[in-house]
Amino acid sequence: GASGLESLAVDTWGVDFGLLARDGTLLGLPLSYRDLRAHGAMDEFVRKVGRETIYEATGIQFLPFNSLFQLFSMARDRSPLLETAARLLFMPDLFNFFLTGRQATEYTIASTSQLFDPRAMRWREDLFEALGIPPGIALDPVAPGTVLGPLLESVAAEAGLPSTRVVATASHDTAAAVAAMPAADANGAFISSGTWSCLGIEIPAPIISRASLAHNFTNEGGAAGTIRFLKNVMGLWLVQGCRKSWARRCAYDYPELTALAEAAPPFRAVIDPDAADFMNPPDMPEAINAFLRRTGQAPLETPGEFIRSILESLALKYRYVIEEIGRVAGRAVERVHIIGGGSRNELLNRLTADATGRPVIAGPAEATSTGNILIQLQAAGAVRSLAEMRAVVRESFPVRTYLPRPSPDGKDAYRRFLELPGTAAAEALEGRA
Repeated sequence: GASGLESLAVDTWGVDFGLLARDGTLLGLPLSYRDLRAHGAMDEFVRKVGRETIYEATGIQFLPFNSLFQLFSMARDRSPLLETAARLLFMPDLFNFFLTGRQATEYTIASTSQLFDPRAMRWREDLFEALGIPPGIALDPVAPGTVLGPLLESVAAEAGLPSTRVVATASHDTAAAVAAMPAADANGAFISSGTWSCLGIEIPAPIISRASLAHNFTNEGGAAGTIRFLKNVMGLWLVQGCRKSWARRCAYDYPELTALAEAAPPFRAVIDPDAADFMNPPDMPEAINAFLRRTGQAPLETPGEFIRSILESLALKYRYVIEEIGRVAGRAVERVHIIGGGSRNELLNRLTADATGRPVIAGPAEATSTGNILIQLQAAGAVRSLAEMRAVVRESFPVRTYLPRPSPDGKDAYRRFLELPGTAAAEALEGRA
């Protein structure tokens, strides 16, 4: 029966948070990182404190919605919530608090904030002071696999779960997904593929250098004390945005869109998935065509053309980031693991193998849930190490391998991608020229 449920654990996306009053009351509702509240806050804070100073302290990629900049926007706009706030809890911490009554922050989610020092493993008081917020608002993080305690009596009674414990898992969803990568080897990269594509390598200690800053790499906390050295790429958000726009006329499902993309001509257009235009536009297909017009390319017309161009451009961006990893981390990537929901997209897997020139191993699709459960198993003493977790994944889930097929069209498309004006790739090329 349900009462036999030994434990449960919550993971969520990174950076977002709630603020609590001294008595534990939630102050207002947490806002999504795609909200416009933090508009302009990153540039302002960077001018105030300095890009090098912030990166040296945290090793985190500059993204306009990081917790640091969300908090700065609240301080800048004199949010009354900040005056009353006694505690900051990230989204999974908040759910854990509602379930157990215990206030605790978990390490992998804390590491996404751009307020935490991954080398000294502590909050950067100087950054809190620059925000004008007392550092004591944040709790010292607990490790993934920490048992937070039993469910509150009221919750346990309502749910019929008298003996269920709540575990702080790797509560950043990407950290949980990477824990469920079928293999960890020194020469493999991972892409945790969903709304975002988090592309990187697993390393034992952060890489915080001039080069990692110049290329905007992030050092986020992973399971078992690992560091996920990665870059966030916009991901299948662009496909989701197109589907939403077309839903007014025709409700395509994802397999239909992929089939249309399969049938569309290759490399009609090339975009930079990370261009600011695509962060949260009112109409994604129109934002893509505006980008194409601006970069001297012909606009797209059919849904198949749009989806194919998005997937091809993602694969080209993956190649670019993998090559950057080689330069910045001195690590040759020989194969690519695609995990998460996006690993079901066979066309994207194939395009990725072709664009990167490396074998792609796809699966498991439910990597985040799997990693979450494995860390609960670790808390229960059923698995002892990350290596053991990954052995369980290998024995439990089928994976599919895609071998690269070289194509002259793909080579030409990558050159076009590198030459897109105003993109990070173009800037890096100019910097190396």
